[in-house]
Parts: sequence; structure tokens; C-alpha cells
Amino acid sequence: MSIEDQSTIDAIGIASDELAVLTISDHLEWDNDHLYKLQEKINVYLAFIESGEIYESYPQAKGKSIKINVVCKHEPSVEAAIFLTQCTIAINEAGFQFGHEVHI
Repeated sequence: MSIEDQSTIDAIGIASDELAVLTISDHLEWDNDHLYKLQEKINVYLAFIESGEIYESYPQAKGKSIKINVVCKHEPSVEAAIFLTQCTIAINEAGFQFGHEVHI
């Protein structure tokens, strides 16, 4: 599973007693098409959370804070960094956490 599979959650797990993490696996180079795919994938994750489907599919997440984490293969471009900052703000305002990390 990866960013290119828009219909699935790539990974979900419990990071601590208080945090469930949904991970997006992102191996693509940064370009405009990539940003669109990432935005669509994040929207799938938000719908999964906001609909409550997360608790049906993964009951261990009940009562925990939820974080969406993007694990990137490539360092974000300037445009991507701006986009990721905007995601952090919007998702935090929605009551969830958001982060990204680069694993080369």
C-alpha cells in the first residue's frame, strides 16, 4: 500500500497509551501531481476518522488521540513543505494531529 492507493489506509497502530497513528507511505518525488495525490490520500484518512470507521476497523483506537503521519522517501520541496505546514494547521484545528518524516 502507498500514496498511490487512494482507497486504503496504509498502516494503523498504537504509538502510546494516548495515541493512535495512521501512516501514509509516500515514496514519490515531489511535484504538483504528488501534492494532489497526497491531498486526496489525506482526505481519505480524514473521512475514515471523522466517519467513525476507524473505531469499527480498529477498536484499539477508541479513547486515544489520533495522528496522521506521512512517511516520505524524499525530502519535501519548498512547495511541499508549505503544503505540509498548512495540513498541520488545518488538521490540528479539526482536533487531530498531523506530522511527517523523511526516511531515505
